[in-house]
Amino acid sequence: MKNLRDVWSSRFMHYIGEVQKYMQFIFTGHIAIVLVFLIGAGGYQYSEWLKVVQADFPAEILIAVIVGLLLIFSRPTSLLREPDQVYLLPLESKMSQYFSKALAWTFWSQVWVAALVYIVSIPLLKAVTDLTTLNIWLVFLLIIVLKYISVQGEFNYRYSERGQLVWVDRLIRAVIFVAAIYMALQTQLLLAIIATVIGTIYIVAFRKKSISEPVPYEHFVKLEQNRMMSFYRFANYFTDVPHLHGSIRRRSWLDWLYKFVPYGKDHTQKYLVLRTFIRTDDHFYLWLRLTAISALIAAFVDIPVVTWIVAGALSFATTIQLKQALLTSGEFRMDMLYPLPDNARRLAVKQIVRLAMITQAVIVGVCAITQPMFYLTIVIIVGISELTTKISKP
Repeated sequence: MKNLRDVWSSRFMHYIGEVQKYMQFIFTGHIAIVLVFLIGAGGYQYSEWLKVVQADFPAEILIAVIVGLLLIFSRPTSLLREPDQVYLLPLESKMSQYFSKALAWTFWSQVWVAALVYIVSIPLLKAVTDLTTLNIWLVFLLIIVLKYISVQGEFNYRYSERGQLVWVDRLIRAVIFVAAIYMALQTQLLLAIIATVIGTIYIVAFRKKSISEPVPYEHFVKLEQNRMMSFYRFANYFTDVPHLHGSIRRRSWLDWLYKFVPYGKDHTQKYLVLRTFIRTDDHFYLWLRLTAISALIAAFVDIPVVTWIVAGALSFATTIQLKQALLTSGEFRMDMLYPLPDNARRLAVKQIVRLAMITQAVIVGVCAITQPMFYLTIVIIVGISELTTKISKP
């Protein structure tokens, strides 16, 4: 048997390869363009807001709450697999070697989120508080320490309690972390240190309890499966993930939409495609998420050019992915037994995608109604969708 540190390292390399394989499909050209414009527009609006922000703006409590909540989500990346419940059982006494590597990766892969949010908030702190540069960076160091405590705390809690009532643990850590960060931002460093010590004592208690407990392989395996499944579902919005099968939900609250499809054999495929789009999680949530992103940009970014570019890029992404998803169904369907024209499904998919994109255009257009020439957003979404449908492969 290999050293358990080597086992972790080999699994980690496989995990990185798996992530990179799908990330190349996620961060494509149009997504990169959208991100550049989003970051640019967001930075511009943030800088403009800082010029007019009131001196009594509650920056300290807001930052403490946001960063504190980000810190508490420290789900361990164990990379354990289902067979490990049997094959690693004889090595239970040495699993600390494995988990030390796992927790190190968990820390470094998660700490940057809270750190980045805090760094972005530094200009706000300088605008509305009297904090010195030293105080600001001492708080940054405190955030790093709290993240380490959070990673160790959630792991030991899950280990000792077998994953039961994790939300209680997170609630307790949230109170401690928010208090520590707020006190530090108020330059009450002694109180911040006391809160940090309380947090440390809290996780040490569960660490001691976990020593006498067997490794909860079943919980960590399930946790890892759920984590990877979340990634695969996200990747499936951008490319086909072979071993992922999207779940089906009725969504009875949308049943009224089927009434708009006329009854008759000429509309069979249109009815089936509409049901497929509404009831398949992958298809429906793809459209819903991209529409929501476009709508939020239109509502909160007061730069029409940015809204048009983002709306156009997401219109292209939504159209091409919906079209491919609805056309490439490889399962046997009962309608294949009936003498329907060969292009019937292709025409039905085109019609349903057009209706979905018109709906997206209306929603985004309403959200952009406060902008000049907001109607151009609707024209751009519909126009790019129609162009994408025509030039993309059937």
